[in-house]
Amino acid sequence: MRSKFPLFNTPIDLAHHFWKSLLLNPGDVVIDATCGNGKDSLALAALLQPLNGKLLCIDIQEKAIENTKALLQKEVPDFFCNVSFYHQSHETLPEVALLKLIVFNLGYLPAGDKSLTTKVDSTLQSIKNALEVLSLGGVLSITCYPGHLEGKKEEEALLEYLSKLDPFHYCFTSFFWDNRNASPSLFLVQKKSSI
Repeated sequence: MRSKFPLFNTPIDLAHHFWKSLLLNPGDVVIDATCGNGKDSLALAALLQPLNGKLLCIDIQEKAIENTKALLQKEVPDFFCNVSFYHQSHETLPEVALLKLIVFNLGYLPAGDKSLTTKVDSTLQSIKNALEVLSLGGVLSITCYPGHLEGKKEEEALLEYLSKLDPFHYCFTSFFWDNRNASPSLFLVQKKSSI
């Protein structure tokens, strides 16, 4: 049996805690840039529903879009009309205003084809694009999976890139589970809230 801890068990638990602190304003708009099986999308929908916010779900795999649609239709049917789906790479983000949060849960589709995984080059380009479209005071939430080779490369490349962001414009922090071998990590980037 897996151990339980009072604050969080995984990087995803911690990410969800931060999202809850961030998403407070009516009309908040969020992108789940790698929606996978829809678990993060569902957590985001639950936070956005009372705010009449909007959720944009992106994935390069059609199966991921189908899984996310089915989960959201079942669990949050009243919010489903506030969700848009994009079957495309996360490199190209929809142009929307008031973009409060962009979520990246990297790696491969759980229970899917492990050879289909996010890649360093496209992920770095996507992060650069995300920083451009993020609203003032917005946040990037990035979960990395260094337990496989491409995931390790992504984590290293992102850590190098994000740690060099201009501290006047961005605040970057990282969370590592140091006593768990090859555990996922969580990176958060905050964009300054005023010009």
